Amino acid sequence: MNAQFKKGVLELIVLLIISKEDEYGYSLVKKISYKIIISEGTIYPILRRLVKENYLTTYNKESSEGPFRKYYKITEEGIDRLHNLRIEWREFVQIINCFVEESNVIEQR
Repeated sequence: MNAQFKKGVLELIVLLIISKEDEYGYSLVKKISYKIIISEGTIYPILRRLVKENYLTTYNKESSEGPFRKYYKITEEGIDRLHNLRIEWREFVQIINCFVEESNVIEQR
């Protein structure tokens, strides 16, 4: 997948996952990596920005596997942002699908 395209949808993906349950960074990277090739270095700047913009908050939680982990939790502002991103995504997909369908008609001629 194109790096620029991937970068554009990662905020939506991060908020979607965290809206279901609080996550720590590495766990988030693993969940996303099952579907898209990403690195930790891609996700942490997004998480920092989302915290700075008050879409996420953080808290520390003890881990049985080592030191405390920083967990990310979605805020009310984050829920609103996620709602808006979902609307934008649906509109984007519809527009792209129109172009794809139009190109299929042209290819069939």
